[in-house]
Amino acid sequence: MHALYAALRHVLRLAPQGFQTQEKVVELERPNARKIIAKLQRMRNPRNIVGMARFGISSKNTLGIPTPILRSMAKKIGKNHELALQLWNTGIHEARLLACFIDDPAAVSEKQMEAWVRDFDSWDIVDQCCSNLFDRTPFAYEKAFAWSKRKEEFVKRSGFVLMAALSVHDKEASHAQMERFFPIMEREAHDERNFVRKAVNWALRQIGKRNIALNKKAVQTARRIQQQNSKSAQWIAADALRELESKAVQQRLQERKRQTPQTGQAKKGQVAPLRERLQS
Repeated sequence: MHALYAALRHVLRLAPQGFQTQEKVVELERPNARKIIAKLQRMRNPRNIVGMARFGISSKNTLGIPTPILRSMAKKIGKNHELALQLWNTGIHEARLLACFIDDPAAVSEKQMEAWVRDFDSWDIVDQCCSNLFDRTPFAYEKAFAWSKRKEEFVKRSGFVLMAALSVHDKEASHAQMERFFPIMEREAHDERNFVRKAVNWALRQIGKRNIALNKKAVQTARRIQQQNSKSAQWIAADALRELESKAVQQRLQERKRQTPQTGQAKKGQVAPLRERLQS
């Protein structure tokens, strides 16, 4: 996924003339959905829309605004749950990305998560929403399990992106919490749809890079997946093993163990609410 994001960033590089509205975007004194949408509309970039389409991002209701500019806007706006809901309801791709960046995880309800996940129509919306907002809610683990069973491609992807994001952001999660995701990966590894298999692979690799113990479990899981009679499963396993067993990853995990031997180990039975633990 890192390579895909890097390639997408390359496509969205600004033209030599510059993106003249970039600095003006941050001048949002009083957040207002109507004014924000008007600014976004003025920044529409048809060339970027074409480039995004090549990477599987729907051109419907898309303005072609680079994500770093949206993040800059979000930083100036600050957390604003009501504004996030208004922006999401516009159906505009960039407005929805902005909504993911400014929404307050503590204010997000389970009902909202279910409504938004049904609206997902692009892998980048899935990834940004799940790894910047949904993974910080108290419903994250529940939805990771539930959505991984769903048939819709982007809903199922959401379940596995949550697993990947939680493995990075939930620093106090126990080994047991992370290990519960492995059987789900085995169960769904046969899914040949591109955005599902890549998410399964992403989650497997990410959890396997958390610490040495989980790395061993992830490798074992990958080897079981490799035995499945499925091209998707065999790709997921081969790609994951290539990284998880690499010298670079193994050295990094050993160094991490020497520096913080208790990383990733919460007290037995302890699961603190994510909204209290995750501030980043």
